[in-house]
Amino acid sequence: MNKKGFTLTEVLIGLIFLAIGLLAIGALQITSTRGNFFSNNLMQASYIAQDRLERLKNQPFGDAALFDGNHPDDSATVSGVVYNRAYTVDGAAGYKLITYIVTWNDGVNHSLSFSTIRSL
Repeated sequence: MNKKGFTLTEVLIGLIFLAIGLLAIGALQITSTRGNFFSNNLMQASYIAQDRLERLKNQPFGDAALFDGNHPDDSATVSGVVYNRAYTVDGAAGYKLITYIVTWNDGVNHSLSFSTIRSL
């Protein structure tokens, strides 16, 4: 007698392969979601730092905001994440190096910095 079809063992092996594939896709989805969350926070930190750095670059050269040393800046909250800001100014004759630093914690501590040179 010639019977065509799948045995129970073949069906179970097929289901195991399907389950492994679906678990891999689920893990990929979680990793993708975490990556998107971090990417959004990094983008917000970049916007904040670039905005403040541009403001500092447009200050008069002798302004108090551009005196040498560490300068704390107020914090900003975007989408529930608090971004702490500060900058340092190191000057020499005719120019100032401005480094703007943004830090935040989304479960892990992160930091981002931008630097520019402001001349007379």
